[in-house]
Formats: sequence, structure tokens, C-alpha cells
Amino acid sequence: MPWRPLPRIAFAIATHPFQPSESSDLPLELGDELYIIEEGGKDWSWFRGYLVAPPSLLAGLTSIKGQTLEARVFSGIFPRSCVEVRELLGPSHQGMQPNREFHRQIGLEKAGIAPSNTETWIETIKGSSQELQSRFAGGQKSLTFQSGSNEQPVTQSNGYPTLSQDHRTATVRHSETPRPAAPVPMLKIGDETPTSASEPLVDEIASCLREWHSTNLHELLLSRSYGTIDRLSRLVNLLDTSRRQLLHGVLTNAELVTLREKTVWDLVSGNKMLGNEIVVRDPLQRGRLLTGDDSPVEIAKLQSTMSLLDKPATPHQDDVNLHHLLIELRDFSANETPEDLCLIAYLGTKRDTEPLKPLTEAFEIEIPARENISPWLSSGKLRTLFPNLSAMDAGVIKGSGTSLYLAIKVLVSLDVQSMVTEPTRGATARDSAIARKDGSTQHASVGSRSGRRSLMFGSYKPQRQHSQSSGKLDNIAEQSVSFQSPPRSSSSSRPQTRSKDTYRIRKVVGAAILPLQDFLSVTQNVERDVTVWSTENSSQVGESPELWDSAINSLFPFATDTLTRLRRLSNVKLRLSSFVSADADTLVRATPTLLHNVPQAPKMGFSSAPTKPRSDIYITLKEPRLPDGALFSHPERGFLQLNSSLAMENLQLTLEVRKSDGQRVDKCIFPTSESTGHTAWRSMSVARGGSWGQTFRLAIPVEDVPTAHVIMSIADAPGFPFALCWMPLWCNGAFLQDGLHLPLLHLYDKATSSTQNGRGAYLDLPWDAKAKDSLKFESVAGPMAMLSMESYLCSTVLSQDQVVLSILRWREQSDSDLLVLLRQLVFVPEIEIVKHVSDLFDSLFAIIVDRSGSDEFEDLVFAALVTVLGIVHDRRFRLGPLVNEYAEVRFNFPFATPCLTRSYLRIIMKPPDYQNSRQLNAALKVGQQIIKFILVARKQQMIKELSIGVTKTHATFNRNFKQIFSALEFKIRDQSAKAIGSKTILVQHVHTWFPELRLCFSEEESLDITISFIDACEDVQGRLVLHKLVLIWNVIRHSKSTHSSVARALQSRLHEWLDHYWGDTAEVNDQYHDQVRLCCSILSLLDGAYGPAAIDFYLKILKSYACIVKSPRTGRDSTSLLFQSSYPFQTKPASGVASYDEALTELATLKATIPASDIVENTDLLRPDLVDLILLGLEIDMSIISNTAFPSSWLTLNVFQHRVIFDMLNSLSALLLQNFLPPPEEAERFNTELWKQFLLSVLKLVRSDVLALETFPEQKRRAVWKVGGDIREKGAELLANVWNKLGWDTDLEERERFGLDRLGGYQVQYVPSLVKPIVELCLSIHGGLRRVAVELLQSMIISEWSLNEDLAIIQAEMVICLDSVFKSKGVGDNTQQKLFIQELTEAFGHLEHTADRELWEATEDLVSILDDLLNLLVAAHAPEQDETHRIMHTLQLMDFLKGIQKQDMYLSYVHQLATVEAQARNFKQAGLALRLHADLYDWNPIKPVPESFNPPFPNQSSFERKESLYFQMIEYFEEAHAWEPALDAYHELAQHYETTSFDFAKLARTQRATARIYEMIARGETDTPRYFRVIYSGLGFPENLRDKAFIFEGSASERLSNFTDRLLQQHPSAQLISHGEADGIEGQFLQVTAMTPHRELANPLFQRQKVSHSTKGFLSSLRNQRFSVTTRRHSPKSGVKDQWVEKTIYTTADVFPTIIRRSEIITEETVSLSPLETALERTLRKCYELAILDRRVTNGDDSSTFSLMEAIRTSVDPSSGTSVAHYRKILPLIPRMATEGEKQQLMQPLEMALQTSLIDFASTLKHSLGLLERFGNDLEYQTLSMQFASTFAHELSIISSVQHVSTLRQASLTLPQNRITPQLFTNGTTSVGANRELSNQPDSFEYPSRNRNTPMLGRGSQAITVLLSPSQPGDNVVEPRTNSNAIEDTRSASTSHGSVHESSKNSHSLRPSEDTQEPASAMANRPINVESRPATAHSATTHKSIRSGRKSDSIRKRLSTLGIARKPSNGALLGERVGVREE
Repeated sequence: MPWRPLPRIAFAIATHPFQPSESSDLPLELGDELYIIEEGGKDWSWFRGYLVAPPSLLAGLTSIKGQTLEARVFSGIFPRSCVEVRELLGPSHQGMQPNREFHRQIGLEKAGIAPSNTETWIETIKGSSQELQSRFAGGQKSLTFQSGSNEQPVTQSNGYPTLSQDHRTATVRHSETPRPAAPVPMLKIGDETPTSASEPLVDEIASCLREWHSTNLHELLLSRSYGTIDRLSRLVNLLDTSRRQLLHGVLTNAELVTLREKTVWDLVSGNKMLGNEIVVRDPLQRGRLLTGDDSPVEIAKLQSTMSLLDKPATPHQDDVNLHHLLIELRDFSANETPEDLCLIAYLGTKRDTEPLKPLTEAFEIEIPARENISPWLSSGKLRTLFPNLSAMDAGVIKGSGTSLYLAIKVLVSLDVQSMVTEPTRGATARDSAIARKDGSTQHASVGSRSGRRSLMFGSYKPQRQHSQSSGKLDNIAEQSVSFQSPPRSSSSSRPQTRSKDTYRIRKVVGAAILPLQDFLSVTQNVERDVTVWSTENSSQVGESPELWDSAINSLFPFATDTLTRLRRLSNVKLRLSSFVSADADTLVRATPTLLHNVPQAPKMGFSSAPTKPRSDIYITLKEPRLPDGALFSHPERGFLQLNSSLAMENLQLTLEVRKSDGQRVDKCIFPTSESTGHTAWRSMSVARGGSWGQTFRLAIPVEDVPTAHVIMSIADAPGFPFALCWMPLWCNGAFLQDGLHLPLLHLYDKATSSTQNGRGAYLDLPWDAKAKDSLKFESVAGPMAMLSMESYLCSTVLSQDQVVLSILRWREQSDSDLLVLLRQLVFVPEIEIVKHVSDLFDSLFAIIVDRSGSDEFEDLVFAALVTVLGIVHDRRFRLGPLVNEYAEVRFNFPFATPCLTRSYLRIIMKPPDYQNSRQLNAALKVGQQIIKFILVARKQQMIKELSIGVTKTHATFNRNFKQIFSALEFKIRDQSAKAIGSKTILVQHVHTWFPELRLCFSEEESLDITISFIDACEDVQGRLVLHKLVLIWNVIRHSKSTHSSVARALQSRLHEWLDHYWGDTAEVNDQYHDQVRLCCSILSLLDGAYGPAAIDFYLKILKSYACIVKSPRTGRDSTSLLFQSSYPFQTKPASGVASYDEALTELATLKATIPASDIVENTDLLRPDLVDLILLGLEIDMSIISNTAFPSSWLTLNVFQHRVIFDMLNSLSALLLQNFLPPPEEAERFNTELWKQFLLSVLKLVRSDVLALETFPEQKRRAVWKVGGDIREKGAELLANVWNKLGWDTDLEERERFGLDRLGGYQVQYVPSLVKPIVELCLSIHGGLRRVAVELLQSMIISEWSLNEDLAIIQAEMVICLDSVFKSKGVGDNTQQKLFIQELTEAFGHLEHTADRELWEATEDLVSILDDLLNLLVAAHAPEQDETHRIMHTLQLMDFLKGIQKQDMYLSYVHQLATVEAQARNFKQAGLALRLHADLYDWNPIKPVPESFNPPFPNQSSFERKESLYFQMIEYFEEAHAWEPALDAYHELAQHYETTSFDFAKLARTQRATARIYEMIARGETDTPRYFRVIYSGLGFPENLRDKAFIFEGSASERLSNFTDRLLQQHPSAQLISHGEADGIEGQFLQVTAMTPHRELANPLFQRQKVSHSTKGFLSSLRNQRFSVTTRRHSPKSGVKDQWVEKTIYTTADVFPTIIRRSEIITEETVSLSPLETALERTLRKCYELAILDRRVTNGDDSSTFSLMEAIRTSVDPSSGTSVAHYRKILPLIPRMATEGEKQQLMQPLEMALQTSLIDFASTLKHSLGLLERFGNDLEYQTLSMQFASTFAHELSIISSVQHVSTLRQASLTLPQNRITPQLFTNGTTSVGANRELSNQPDSFEYPSRNRNTPMLGRGSQAITVLLSPSQPGDNVVEPRTNSNAIEDTRSASTSHGSVHESSKNSHSLRPSEDTQEPASAMANRPINVESRPATAHSATTHKSIRSGRKSDSIRKRLSTLGIARKPSNGALLGERVGVREE
């Protein structure tokens, strides 16, 4: 199949899926992104290309933290028909082929991908600098091919480019021809989908999701942040749903607006959650990303809002909007059939301990039969809207104390049967059993004929007229009395009685409650499960009260603490959605698809001032109060008790509304919101003592309310009513007061139910149980029977206040009464005023007009108006819109103008006493409304006057009206303290007056009044200044809607008004800070249109910024939004300390609104201070770039500021080139500092990290590109242009030599000051930027060489720069960073064979140094490397820096290394690192050393500097217990204290510190490290490790396995091998072996006796450089004299310890040890191992006891071939009578060392046996003791002889009581001859050092004698002791003559403490007391102690003794004890 390459790479999207059938096929899914490079197949119907798939999460498991995962790329072929070409990328075909060098540069070869290896090509974006940058710089939207001069068009289909067929004449590539190299796809920056223009959020969502997946998800998984992952998952699902909705386009415009805003904030929420930068997208502009062309103020506002808030800012929602809650029943759970159930839902509020109070009408949901439940649930009709809820209702106002709940009652319909027959018609109450007060009874009928008849209601006929002669009330038919819903039939069987009629009632069986405190934050479609609780099974054990809210108790008829889940309906699932809108109608119109035809459950009351007429009466039935013995009222019989025969289990109330004439009010009762009206209504049933808790609404015509009343009867269903009551709705000329009412129950009989002319007889009975007569009777006779109910009036027509009603009928009142009423209006409840506010206004204005001229009436009416208007500021009522509507539509009192004006003037001019100030302040607060009424009335008056021809009154009005403002200006200038309150209120509210002036005044007149008042505020001080600035802000904001001339006039005064409040200041305090912020808010309204004052404002901005940024910044715990328009500012608690200053942010934003051209064009006005202005501006620009003004996470604002600053620098360059670039002949006028700051600013801008697009993930990259564009490319051009202008023209020769048109000149002024930032630019990946930087560096090098012929200065600066860049930014791979080195080499390459060869050589040297430095820096700062390699690379870098004499950098790395090691607790290495610094100085107390800042050191002498470093070193060494380097440092210090500085005080301290270290060494407190040899083999290791061997230093406790694990963590791909070579050369192989420091056996140390093991171990491990391991061991059966060992010794390059804790092995040698050397080496090792075990057991490590016991067994067993006692055979035989000199001549040093080591081993073993006495059994202990005494008898005798001599010498120097006399103990048995087997020596010879007077343990002896003498430490000098152990030693020595000292019972009590413990060998070198030991229980013979008077068991209690037990030939067990006394 022939294939041919495409002229350009085509970018396509898969539009159809494709399943592969062959291995070369590429599977496709919808939406896959493809890059097509070839086409082929029949009719060219196949494409070949690359599929760019999202990155794999598996790749993130091994990625570096913060690294964005790269996309996966697959290659293959696919059908042309499955893809759609979107765009053509790259240059023409001829220029498309990247060569191998290009691949090498971009790193593809490094990844193992050859240019032709397209099958495994991987996308990389850090590629070609210039080519790649050019690709993403332009967006690449070209639709034509450009191949040479021929243009081949690309046709378009559906708006997308398709490949033209004309290009098929291109060269065809056959299958065997190599395919073209893999392309490098361009960075995705521009729009990607066709919907990006109409719905930008579609692409924004996709971009965000891709970034979160590739950058953040794997990090969350690695850190196990599963909670964040869960939240992110939900957010991604929401965003995906939103994207689909935007794409499908099925939403209304209003819903789209809501969705866009929600989506934008979801994106913000996700970026915040993941710690990403905040990108600004404007919800009002379809969610598009704001760019550099948008308003800076809007960008800053949105940036601040999105960064600080979690949802859109909605200030003062309560003032204009209400809240609405939509609730829908979605599902329910039931264990039984939920038939006959209905749900009653309503909202209620609760305060603290008060019961739940209904807030809205109820909504009823009736559950159908089981077979109809599914369609019923899916019908969408089970929902209701609870509208018009205020913030107070919702409980969102802090401190309101109100909680909002959704209450649900579950009602069941039950059938009850009538148990008696119907009474005969006309039966009276006497047939019932009525108990009188005197105890007699009467009988009353309680039955009914068919079910139950009404107490007084028969069949109802509306047309029927009341009979005048009727003696009873009209009856209502049974069917006319209705439930809340029609009754159902029941299929359940009922017991049959005399009457089979049934009666249906309702009861509460369950309830549920849902707190809605946070319902305002509930978004649409949030579902919640609500549990339904019941009291049905209250006898059972209920569930925990913690599961329900206590408010649920008020929903049940009886409160209880025991609730269970309702079985018939256990829970319901609800969907809640909240909305914010002005009213419900507006909301329904805005969301018709969701809320159309949804029933509403209105609120019982007004949330704000009503705008629509409403007249509803709400009655809440609480409970019947029927206590035992309750008395019922009767008009004839007084008060009677009801017979107790009534069960009262189903108390039910029947209710009607009637007029006073007895006529019913039809269909006026509404029990639920969606029900139809009922004429008569029955409540649910409750038992006696329970509560109904039902609320219903009465809709009675307004004209009928004054005569209407409620009549109620109560019965025990299905029985006949036994009582009735009534309640009027109108009392005392007004509606019944809201609240609790207690209607009195009257006994139901003929007397109470009869009528007279249609009027019920009950109307003549008292109705209120709270009446005085009733209360008086109740207190005497007993409790009264009554009902408890509440009423609430919600009406705009009816009123409950008589004052309001009287004022409304003011014409009926006298003047005196009217004055009283006006004074009483202030006490009227606000809600009553609000409901009748329009009528009240009419009455008040009518009164003031009617009483015009009367000051008293005018002032009282004015005060009344102020009282009414004062409610405007009450947020509960939102009265402001209603007042405005009244003034504009209904107000019609043209002659009220003079009255209001006079009253206002009088109140302003009154003296400022307390009462007058209160009245004035109240009038000022409502001044806007007063002024509005005055001007509206004046406008109406003018119309009337114009109609009658009067035209001369306007001047009078103007004069009178302006007197008000004149008086106010006089008031504002009043400096007295009494006027401060009124002045503050005036300044706060007067801005609302000015817009009203336009009603009667021209624009110019209004402007004059406004300017005059603001000018009057000139002298305000303190907080009034801030309120004045708020006033100016409001004036400017209002002026934007006026004529442009007025706006310009006000704006022209701004500079004058604001001049004193910002700019330069002596002190930056909170007042100044807030003033600056308000000034910024004012200027933000101008949106950059400053006019001629732009330069003045610019100066103020710069000076204010400079003052604030230089002032000390204190931490703040709150932040606020930007450009606020009120004071105090609204703040938000900050998470931590606020990191920015809002004032600086606003100033920086304002600075961005001033066009750079306006500033440059007006600089002539500032000619004297122009240079200072430019420098200040540059300084502030750099501060803004450095994120001083705002956080760096504010991405959009940050990039926008970069773009603005670039524009400023670009414009400023023209100004500088024109005015500040003198010709060469005037070079002295050149301002070097000015140009330097300008160049530094440009350099800092273009190298900003914010602009590094190629390093950003997708979302951030898109944002930076769209906001700022390619600022770096433009900045590079600006930099090159300015730099060339600074140079002077070159002549022809120079131009030919260097290829530069301009060179030198003023450029030389900036060498080397600009070398560092330019070199940093050279490291940029941006090709254009790097090219310009290399050109600048080239010119600097040429200039420097021309002047000095030396590049040392430039080299030094470049080295410093590279080092600082790698330290601060951590630049990675050096492949891209070294591109500039190649370019720099090419720039000077042509000079090699010219006269400038020296320059070329110098440049080559410079480049070579830089190349090496870059390699070292990359290695030292590489992120993926282990600690060893990092330290090694750092040391190599330090050596390099030291070699090029960069001491300051070298020292910086030294201390950095020391700090890192100290933080890792590698204190020894930290001290060794500091030694590198100290070695640079000598001990010269005179030589000065300059001050150092990094590290910080003052000016001091070389001696002092080195001394301070030594102190730090020693501190680290002591922390690590590294005594060797610590002692070296102390010795060196002591030497120079003694011989150089002669400071004996420091010398003494040094020697004391040295002594302490020696003491710790003697006590064994040393940490001897372990060593391991590691061999690296295999090609998988880098060259510096491959096939090399190293010795590693480990910690003292590190085992081989631990070290191996640590090594494998550093090389996870390595394979461990045991011995020999690896199987192959590929891969990584490690061989690890434990090493020991090689001991020089000839060391005199091993020949010295009484040297502790710790001392030997310390001294033998000093300066380890040679390590050994045993490779062969020869142990023949012939004995130890023929054994030998072969060892391999490794020599390292460095002496340990080292900083990197490893050293390479440089030599390897094999040595063989002689038998003597073998014996000595093994004895030393065994002694050391035994001492370690002994020390562990001594320190309480019981786990080592078994190991110690095994070691003892092996050592003392004479038959063991591993016992070191056999090595005694190697030693020569010494005559007994030989002197010491002869002995030394007869023994070689190694033989002396072996003898000493055997003695040390015996001493250690003796001490260890003493320890084991506590653990082993007596028999084994005795056996080991005897074996020890036999095996090591010769060593014990030597020890005893030495101790005897020492004791005698010491006794002669001490007091008599301390003398010790040797004593002999015998056991009376045969001699012990076991020593012969080991010694095999005649008695005439003895070992050296044996004392002739010391008895031997030999064969044939009859006793064992051992000298007693105290053990001596060290050199036998007794140290002074003051502790108890020393006293014990003295006592033991003093009592040894005649008795044995009594030892302690507790063997632990005499163990040496840590402070006084001696080494094991020293403790072992102590006297042995041999004494009789009593036989054990198993002995055949009892042995007695030879010491008289001593009990046998006292010896067994002796501490630290060794028992020697031997069994003689006769079987008797001999017991002896060898005692070791410890200190």
C-alpha cells in the first residue's frame, strides 16, 4: 500500500468509533485527538497518524511531586471517514522535517526514541525553542498550504478545513520506505470546539478536567487524600453535567444564566480545592475568560471575589429579594401498606425552648392505593412551593435566634362505629346525664340516628330564609360538613351492634421534621431522607433521642420522650431547591419549566411591605382544656360538670363562620393551601389532654368581617356534641388581637343552640374564658371547660390598631383628639403601619394641607411622617420601593410643599439639645423621602399654577428650598461636639437626596447644590473623612447616568476633593489606609476616563503605593473585597495571616487603568521631577511583578499586570530614547542609573515565571496566553531595540569582525551589573528571548574584552547567576539549558582563524567553564537522586567553585550542606562539612577576615572565625558521639590556646571537655559504626558507579539486611547477587558484604594489660582506611599451632569518617595470618563480643542473657575446640624463676599480645559468670564455675598475683583499717587437676607475670586459695569516691581479716551506675573469694563453711559471686564460691 506524507500535519477529531482488525490499526473512540502525517490506501481513504490519549494514572505513581503527567501517544492507521480534520499545523512540507539534531535537542533521543521510531513516539512540549514557540504563538489557524510560491487552498466542510485533493501529486512513499519523523504537536492554547464562541465554558470545563486529571489526581492518590478525591469526583460529575446542558441548548435564557454562574464557581471551587491558581471567568459574559482587553477594575473585582469567597457575592439580598423553597416528595419507605394515610407538610419556626410555630399554610399529600403508587410518585404533582420567606424566617440573620423546620404530620383515616341508636327528633339535653354542682344528675341524649348529626346543623339550603318563629338553629345536612379530604370506605370488618353505621375520623400517627437552617445554601435537586417517628408503640423501648430533633414533640397530640419509627411509613425522600427572587410571581416567570402550575403554600404573614391586597385570617386550634371536674357554662343552670361516662377518646371540633344575623359565610374555611373552601369543617380527633395543632385559613369578605364570628361544637366522635363555644372576629372597633384566645365551652342543649330571628342564642353568652367574671368564678368554683386557640390577621385592609383606624378617619376627629392621635402614632406597631402605609400617607398629607399654617399640626404631621418613613430602614419590611411607588404614582398633594419645607427648616434650625438632635437625626435619615415628597408636590403645584397662569412662585420655592441646604451646610461646618452625630448621619445619607433634585431643578442647579455641599465638607476630620469619600463615590456613581457635561464637571473637581486624603503622608495609619482605598473606589468608577487629571492621579497612585509598601506591614486576620463603596468595609476572616494589602491591589489596578500613552504625553508637566517619577514608577512596577500587591495565585490579574507593565515600559522606552539618550559628544549627561533601572525592569518582566507557558498545565497555559499573549517575544524585541540604541555605531571593520551594527558606547556601563539577569534569560526555553539574550551577552563580552582583554568579571557574574538560578528555581535537565552555550560558541566561532583569536580562546575557556558548571549544577540540584549522590555531586560542585576561586559560593554550599545534614540528624557529617570552611583559615589572631552574610559572620580575626567554626563542629560531633573528630578539634584548640592565644581559661575548659569525652569512652559510651562493601556491576548503573566497589559507613545498630534494604530503595531496579559475577552485563547488580576495620595486630595497644575493651575498640577504629574480610580459614585437627586464616584487605581512597559516608576502594590485597596472628585476632574478637554481651546484660537487656550463657558454655568447656583457652599452647614456656626482663626477651610482641588478650578474656568471663548467677539454676551455675576455674586457672592465678601486688602496694598507702590480708580457704577435698589438660606444663615452669608466692590450682593440691584484693582501675591508682559503692568497697576490704562482709540481698542494688560503671575487663580484674559453699539439696554430703560463726545460707546471698561446684570421685558434691566484688 503506497503512503505519502501530508504537506502539513493535520489535527483531527474522531467522529466515529473504529475497531481494529489488524495489528497496525489504531482503535478510535469518539472525541479522540489525532495528528495525521500520511495518507494511503485505495483512493487515499486511510490515514496514518498519532493518537494523543490522556495520561495514565499509573505513570503518576512514580512521578515527581508537582509534575504534570505527559499524554500517552499511540500510532497506527485508521479510515479517513472516521475523523474530521479541524486544522492544519506547522510550516510547509519542506520545512516540516525535523532533523536528528533537532530531536537530540528536544530530548527525544535521550528518551530512547530515534527520529524514525514513530511507533513509540511520545509527545513532548519542551522542544524546539523557536519553531515550537512560533507554533503556539500564533494559534496556527491558517487554512492554506504554503509550499514554495504555490498556494494550495484547503476546502472547508461544516466550518472545518479538509485536505485538498490537489496535493496528491506529491511524492508517494511506498511501504518499504521509512516513514517521516514524528511531529511535535503544538501546545493547545486556542479554542478547540465550534461552540467556544457561543459557549466558552464548554472548552473551559474540558480544559480544567484535563488539567486536574493529568496534574492533580495522581498526587491525591499518592497522598491518600481520599476525602478530596471524593469531593473532586462529585465536582467533576457536576461539571460534566453542566457541559452537556450547555452543549444541548435546551435551557431557557434564565436557566442558562444560572447555570453559567454555577459552572464558573464550580471551576473556582475545584481549583481552590486542588491548590491551583484562580482563573477569572465572567459569568455575565457567558463564562468567558477575561483577557487583557477587559477592564482592569472588573478583572480585579472578580479575581478578589473568586479568591476570597466560595460563592457569588450577593450583598444586601434581604433588601430586595426573598427566599423561596420548593419541596417535592420523591419516594418513601414503608413496611406495611400505607393506604389511608396522608401527609400534611408545612414550614415552622422555633425559638429556643418555645414549641414549633407554623409559618406557612399546610400542603396535603394523600397516599393512594398500592397499585397506584408508582404512577403517583412519577406524576410530578407531589410538590409545593413555600414562597416569600424572609431572611429572619430562614434564620440566616445572625442573632435572630430563629430556626426553620419542615414539619410533616402523618394522618390516618379510621372508621369508628356508632354504638347507640339515634335519639328522637326533638330530644333535649335533659336526656343526657348531666351532673349538677349539688351532685344531682340530669340525662341528655348522646346518640345520633345515622352516624352523627350536627349540634345545630341540619340540611343546608342556601336559598332558605331564616324563619322568624324558628326556635332552633338551622340544621346542616351531614354531607355538608366536610373533612380535609373525602372519606374512604374501609374493607375491614367491624363488630356488629345495634347500629351498623360507621363514621370516619382522622388521627396523627406519625411525624417527621427536617431542620432547614442552611436551606438558603441548598442548590437545586438536593435530596434528603427524613425519618418518620411515631408514638404508637410508646410502651416499647424507643430509639435514642439523639436521632430526632426535640421540635418534633410539638407535632404529636401528646409529647413523649419515647419514639419509634413508623412501620407503615418509615421515611420519606424529599427533593429541596431554594431560590432567591423579589417575589414568587417573578420567580415563576423566570423558571416556568420548573415552577409552572406548582401549588404554593403561602406564608402566614408579610415578609415585607405588602404590594398586593391580601386579607387572610389564620386560626390555630391548640387543645381542648377539659381537666377533671371541668365546669361547663349554661345560661340557665350556671356551671355544670359533665358526666364521666364520656370516654373522650376522639374529641372532634366542628366549625363554621357566621354573621351576627346567623347567616353562614359560605366556603370560607381552607384547611390546606390547595384545598377548596369549606362551609363547615371538622378537625382531626384527639384524646382528652391532647392537642389538635391544626391551622386553617378563613377567607371572609372584608365587609363581613366586623359582624362575623366563629361557632364551634365539640363531640366525642361519633357521638353527639356535648358543648359549644364561639369567638367574635371584631372587638372594640378593630379586629381581634393576635395571640392566644380561650373560648368558654357552653353545655350543648336547647337553650344554647336555639335561635331568635336567625340569631343564635349563644351570642348572648360570654365567649372569653379570660373575662373578669369567668376568671373570678374559676378561682372560686373550679376549672372552667374551654378551648385553646390562636388567631393571626394577615390583611392589608383590616387593622387591629385603633390609632391607625382613627387617623384613617381623621375627618371624624376633633382637633384635640387628632393631635393626641398624631402623638400616639409613634407607639403603633410597625406592621400595622406597613399594612396601611399608603392610606396613612394620604391621611397625613391631607391633614398637613388642611391645617396649613399651624406650626403645631405641621410639626406633628412631619414627625408622624418621619416615624412612618423611618420604617424604610427596617429590613424586615422593604418599605422603600412602596414609598417610591406611592410618591411617583399615588401622591397628589401639590400644596404640601410649603408645609413640609417649613417643618424641615424648623427642625434643622432648632438648638442641638438631646431631644431636638434625636428628631433631627431621624429626619435626616429619611431625608431622601422627605425631599422627594417636597419636590413631587412642587412639580404638581407647578402644573396647577401653569394651568391658571401663575409663574412667579418658582423663585420663592427655590429660595426657600435652598435654605434647607444652606442650613445643612452651616450644620456641617459646626465644629462643636454636639453636632458630630448629626453631621455623620447627614454625610452618610445626603447623597441619596441629590438625584431627587432633578425633579424640579436643572442639571446645572443640581450640580451647584451638590458641589456646594461637598465643598462645605472640606474641614471634616476623623471618620467623617471616610464618610465624605463615600458621599463622593455615590455622587460620581449617580453622575454617570446624567448629562455628560455634569459628569465632566464633577470629575474635574475630583482631584481637588481627594487631594488631601492620599499621596504623600508622614504616617501610614489605618485612617490613611482606608482613605486610600476609598479614593481608589471613587476613581474606579471613571474606568480610565481621567482626562487632563490623569497625570495627577498617576502621581497620587505612585506616592500612595510607595508610602504603603514602605510602611511596616502587620499581620491581619481578615480580608475584604476590592473597591468597596461603603464604610466600614465588609470583611471576611482570612485562613491564616492575610498575605496581601487590599490598598496596594487597588492602587496597582488603578495604575493599570491609566493608559501609558497618556502618562508619556503629559510628562512635560513634570519636567523637573521627571527622572524621580520614572524611577518611582519602575520601582512600583517591579513591586507589582513581584506579587507585593496581590497573591501570586491570582493568575488572571497577575498576567494582566505583566501585560500592562510591558505596555508602560514600551511607551517609556520611546520617552527615554528621545529625552535621555545624549549623543556621544555629550556622554557625561547620560543617566546611568535611570537606564539601568529601566533595563532591569525589562529583564525582570521577560524572565518572570508567570510567562513560562511551556512549563504550565493546560488550563493555566490557556489563561496566560489569552490574557497576556506572547509578552516574552515582545519584551525580547523591546530589549534588543533599547540595547542597540545604547550602543554606538560600529565602523565597517568592526561590523565585519563581530557582525554587530552597534557596539560599546553606553552598553559598557552595564558590565557586569546586567550580566546576571541576561544570563538568566539565556536559560530560557523561549527561542526569541534566548536569541536576544545571547546577542546582548555577546556584545558585553566584546566590550569587556576591548576594554580589559579579560573576561574574569563576566565569568564571575555568570557563575553567580547560574548558581542562584539553580538554587532558586531548580532548573532540571541541562540539555535545554545548554542551548545558549552552543549559540554563544557559534557567535564567536568565526574568530578562531582571525586576528581576534585571543578573544575566541578566552570565550572558549569561558564556555568550557560554564559547560562544566552547568553539568555540576544540574547534577547537584537534580530532583531524583538519593542523598549520597546529592552530597557527592554537591562536593564536586564545591571543589569546582573552590578551584575557580568563588569562595563565597563555596562557603554557601558548605553551610547549606551542613544544615541539610543536621536536619537529617547526620550530625557527624554536618561537623565534617563545617571543617571544610574552617580549613580555609589559619590560627592567626591578627589577620582580619571580612564580614560574611551567607553564612553570617561579623568582621573578626582569622583565629576568631576558625574558633567559632570549631565550636559549631564540636557541637555536632558531640551530638553524634563522634569522639574521634571531637577530640581532634579539642586538641587543636587546646594547643593554640596554650601556644598562640595564651588563653588559659579556655584551655582549662577545653581540657575539662576532653576529660569528659575520655570518661565516656572509658564507660563504653561510643557508637562504633558498621561498614559494608558494595560492588556495582551492570550497564544499568551510570559510569561513576558502574563496575566499582565502595565501602559504606552505616550506623552502629544497622544490620546487613537493613543496609541492603536501604540500598535497594535507592536502586529499585537492581538485583542482589551473592558471589561471583552477574549473569549478564545488562541491568543492575549489587553485591553487598559486611566489612570490619582492619586491626594492626602489632599495635602495642594489644600488649597492654588493664586496658578496657571500650578503649581498645575506640583506639583500634581511629582513622579507618583499611577494611578486611576473612576469605579462607584453615583449622586442622592437629591443633591450633597449624591453623591459619586468609584475609582480603581493602584500602579506600578516603579516611573515614567522610561526608558522603562512603569511599571508593582503590587497592585490594590478600594476606595470610600465621597461627599466632590467627589466635590473637580471634581472641581479640571473642573478647570484644563477650564484653558486648556482658554490657548488654549489665544494662538490663534480658534478651541477651541466653547468648551470654551460650558464649560462657563454649568458652569454659575444656572439650570445646572453639575455646580460646587452647591458644595457650602457642605461647612459649617461661621458667618460673625468670625475671621480667628475661620474660620480655623470651616472648615476642604478638605473644605478649596474645597472653594479654587471654587474661582480658578470662577477666571478662569471670564478670559474666557473676551476672549469670541470677538467671541459671544452681547446678548449671556450679558446673560452669568449676569449668571456668579449671580452664582458665593459669589466667586467674596471674590476675590474682597482679592484684595481690597492687593490693599490698595500695595497703601501704592507705589507713590501717583499709589494709587487706590475704586469706586462704580450703575445702578439705582432693585437688582439682583439670588444668593439666590445657596447660600440660611441669610445675617447675610458670607463665610470665605469675607471682611466686601465689598458690596454684594444680593437681594434687588439697585446697583452692585465692587472694582477696580490691580491683583497681587503670593504672592501679585508687580514685577518690564519695558514692555508696565506694563505701561498700571500703567495708569489704576492712572486714576481710576475720569475716566475710555481709552482701546485699538484692544483687541489682550494687550494680554500677551509668555514671561510675567501669569497662567489663576492669570490672573483671577484681579479687576472687574462694569459700565453702553449702551443698545443694541434691548433695549426698553436707558441707559446712570453714568460717566460724557464719551461716551457710549467708554465702548464697552474696552478690556478684561465682560458685565453683565439683563432684569428687566418691560422688560427693563439693561447693566453693569465688566472689567478685563490684564497685
